[in-house]
Amino acid sequence: MLLLLLLSPVLLAVAVWIVVTDGRPVLFVQPRTGLGGTPFAMYKFRTMVPDAIALGLRAGLQDPYGLVVDDPRITRTGRVLRRTGLDELPQLFNVVKGDMSLVGPRPDVPEQSAHYTERERGRLAVRPGITGWAQVNGRENVTWTERFDLDLWYVEHRSTLLDIGILLRTLGQVGRPEPVVHVDELNVARRQAHRLGS
Repeated sequence: MLLLLLLSPVLLAVAVWIVVTDGRPVLFVQPRTGLGGTPFAMYKFRTMVPDAIALGLRAGLQDPYGLVVDDPRITRTGRVLRRTGLDELPQLFNVVKGDMSLVGPRPDVPEQSAHYTERERGRLAVRPGITGWAQVNGRENVTWTERFDLDLWYVEHRSTLLDIGILLRTLGQVGRPEPVVHVDELNVARRQAHRLGS
């Protein structure tokens, strides 16, 4: 709540900027999987065109939730918000609601978490976070398998001291260059296997 109060001028400024440059909606609201597999609505400032996922599906992208190089679905405002991490600030409301924590594994969409292995479901033993161990150790530049390994390491070793270190390292990533685009081959393969199995 304190962070929301302190950052309210920034939240308001970003919201106005999005409305002026890209129109409505200001927020991107998407179902994600939380603690114990419970779904919740996660908030972000909108950084893509309103129908980005539908456009990705129509374009035949293997992973409509992912990105492509120089993705035309990302707005100019969105590119700045993504580089600075400001797009994630509305998730403070998720933290206040109890859906998320400041630190924890990043929440996946239900379509992805539905295909977790028993081991991977271990990352659902804690609340998902705005930032996490995987985010400060490669972010999108690590493979999905590596990300799961990092998240599970965090679940087993989490502590207040570790969380403080992750938060400090996250602040150091503000203004980072956009990550290299990787196709989510793991979840693409799992979705295809699921369709063939059904």
